[in-house]
Amino acid sequence: MTLPPAAETRTVYSRLLRYAWPWRGQFLLGVAGMMLYAATDAGAAWFVNHLLKVVFTQFDPRLIWSLPPGLLLLFLLRSTGDYVGNWYPARVGRHVVKAIRRDLFDQYLHLPAARYDQESTARMLSRLTYDAEQVAEAATNSLIVLVRDSLSILGLLTYAFWKSWQFTLVALVVAPLIGWVLAWLNVRFRRYSTRIQQSMGDVTRIVQESLEGQRTIKTSRAEAAQSQRFEAVNEQNRRSQERLLRIRAAANPVVQLVGALGLCAVLLFALPRVRALGLSAVNEFVGYIVALLLVMAPLKRLANVSGPLASGIAAGKGIFAVLDEARESRGGSQPLARARGEVEYRGVGFGYGAGTAVLRDISFNVQPGQTLAIVGRSGAGKSTLAGLLPRLYEPLAGCILLDGIDVRDYELADLRRQIAYVGQDTLLFDDSLRNNIAFGMEDAPQSAILAAARAAHVMEFAQSMPCGLDAPVGERGGLLSGGQRQRVAIARALLKDAPVLVLDEATSQLDTESERHVQDAIAALRRGRTTLVIAHRLSTVESADCIIVLQDGRIVEAGRHAELLAREGPYWQLYRLQFDA
Repeated sequence: MTLPPAAETRTVYSRLLRYAWPWRGQFLLGVAGMMLYAATDAGAAWFVNHLLKVVFTQFDPRLIWSLPPGLLLLFLLRSTGDYVGNWYPARVGRHVVKAIRRDLFDQYLHLPAARYDQESTARMLSRLTYDAEQVAEAATNSLIVLVRDSLSILGLLTYAFWKSWQFTLVALVVAPLIGWVLAWLNVRFRRYSTRIQQSMGDVTRIVQESLEGQRTIKTSRAEAAQSQRFEAVNEQNRRSQERLLRIRAAANPVVQLVGALGLCAVLLFALPRVRALGLSAVNEFVGYIVALLLVMAPLKRLANVSGPLASGIAAGKGIFAVLDEARESRGGSQPLARARGEVEYRGVGFGYGAGTAVLRDISFNVQPGQTLAIVGRSGAGKSTLAGLLPRLYEPLAGCILLDGIDVRDYELADLRRQIAYVGQDTLLFDDSLRNNIAFGMEDAPQSAILAAARAAHVMEFAQSMPCGLDAPVGERGGLLSGGQRQRVAIARALLKDAPVLVLDEATSQLDTESERHVQDAIAALRRGRTTLVIAHRLSTVESADCIIVLQDGRIVEAGRHAELLAREGPYWQLYRLQFDA
């Protein structure tokens, strides 16, 4: 259900206030500073009135000498209020943004894998960085202006009412018009702010793709084409920003013009009466007019704050929508210390969204310690099939069993503790070899890390590095070769010591020498474990206990290597394509 703008604003701000609640003492101290600052605005109007009275109406030399210290005190109080009213809310705002980013990042880590298929990584990154800063603007700077200047206007109008409630009522005739202008501006600010956030996501996406794919861009000589893509989204962002700036530039003059109409109405109504009353009335009226003129400055700032405030509300709406999304299920209540390793698929079907089914009626059984190879052409559904076992995705039909129990009945953390995964695109983090091997197992003994590194043949290249296992691997493992990255991933799987192993084309992109090292490491890894091997090179699965052939999401053939060759079916055709070419 879509909330009206006012209710939406209240909802977002109420959630922001919950984040600020632990720091309420500092925030209230900031509000006290804002009240002191606002009081000095009314104090300035009173000071002008007092100055005119002392100098021109009731000349008193003793009071004249008190004016300079009084003025100094006034600005000392104003400066103190300004500092306290800005610093403490801003500090609270940074704590709010930190907490929002922490919760948003934690939410990202626990969203279902299918959620990542619905939105680009760049947009999610933009929400964590750019959008969170927009919330900071609404939570701090905009809030400071909103509270402080509202108090200033309230104080000045109170002083004006005290001086002449009749004149002030005349001035307030334009108040509904000012309110309508501010509401109209706020709607447009919010509209363009939403567009800017979307375009920032597009800008981030193009930049991320270009930086990560810079080798492909260079070898394809696609620099010009990529520049054109970036220019298109960059121009869209500029247009949205320009529209927002145009509205923001018009806000201040329009509000001040409407305010000036109220001031003109007061002058037309009051001047004949003031002139008839003489000099003392003139002095009083000048002080009154100063109070009304001082209202214009905070009114101007209130008009300007609508833009950042609307941007923050739009950003907060998007952030809180993500925070409210359902997290990945924690699974069932069945605990699992260590599985025997029996894996069974019963009539499993799966599809992405409302698209064509990827898997249809998949059934097989793998006994503990056995190796099942999954082969087929690209797009047959091999990786999807393996991804269902650790519940990265949920099957739409059928069930998957581990040791005879539906995997949905296990606690999710326990289930995933039983499965080690090594894929073709090994993700290493910008850290040391040692920490990448122990990723997710930070409490592992150093002796176990060293043993895993040796078994995976990591020490063969680590020993040649100046820092050994403490050598950095670079962003995404960029300082290592493909074979070295794969061996680090295998060492990680060895250290995990899980009873079930999934190898997703772990050697498909390696040269012959690297593949030999990796295959030796895989042989050590597979020993005593139930293994699902997704293979592109059929030579790597000839010794598997069973081979299944996927075609258009179905199992079209199953058996051992020699049996399948003898049948001269789909497996035999794949084998001929690789070895008879």
